[in-house]
Amino acid sequence: MSEVTAQAPVRRNPSRRSRWWGEVGWKYPVAAIIIFYAAFPLVYVLSASLSSSGTLSSTSALFSDLSFSNYAALSDTSYWTWVWNTLIVGGASALGAVLMGACAAYAFSRFRFKGRRGGLTTLLIVQMFPQTVAFVSVFLLLTALGNVIPALGINSKIALICVYLGGALGANTFLMYGFFNTIPQDIDESAKVDGATHAQIFWRLIMPLVTPILAVVGLLAFISAFGDFILAKIVLVSQDQWTLAVGMYQWVSNQLSANWGLFSAGAVIASIPVLVIFLSLQKYIVGGLTAGSVKG
Repeated sequence: MSEVTAQAPVRRNPSRRSRWWGEVGWKYPVAAIIIFYAAFPLVYVLSASLSSSGTLSSTSALFSDLSFSNYAALSDTSYWTWVWNTLIVGGASALGAVLMGACAAYAFSRFRFKGRRGGLTTLLIVQMFPQTVAFVSVFLLLTALGNVIPALGINSKIALICVYLGGALGANTFLMYGFFNTIPQDIDESAKVDGATHAQIFWRLIMPLVTPILAVVGLLAFISAFGDFILAKIVLVSQDQWTLAVGMYQWVSNQLSANWGLFSAGAVIASIPVLVIFLSLQKYIVGGLTAGSVKG
């Protein structure tokens, strides 16, 4: 009786190329689609800024008409005044957000006092509501304050900065609070043994260690104030006090006389400060977003 040995089917190993596409290769087409989706609007705006027609109808062919007339025309407007106003508001808002958020986060992280948990809960609830929800109350509040203190009333950059600081305090405090908790309290205790005060511990020890989260909060606060339109439109009335978002909107608010070429040129120049700040803080931003690590 002959024995029949059944042979198991030979399983072929996938080729090196198919394995590469399955593990790594598929990521490149996806990345190319994402890059195209993100870069095309930027390229389109740049092309529109170099078009002398001033409309978007002639920009179907990118960079078909190259002219710097739109950039030259910016000097005939109040554009550079709006740039200066925006930099003042954005810079002051970023600096204030960093200082106020750091002080509040340090207090909640290091001190134990009555009302601490209630204060954190209140900040958490307040930050759930965007600033635009309260724009009516903000307008009425600034109108009333302007009758007493004109510098804090309507059409004041200081008033707008205060509104930005108040609206972002809760989110910034919570963002910094989690980062401050990652710093060992042994550093504070060792400094106290050596006779350091709370101010010395905060400024000389803690602040250098939390530089990444300070950079993140400062950048977010600057970008938020730089591109805000609704609150700036409500608070700032006169043309010499407008920010870029409010001033440039006037160029395209009327569809019949909209100058999209001038608007695009202004948008391209306005993106430069944000880009420079982002690139200069990039090494800190990576550490801040990933919660960073502490050097002992």
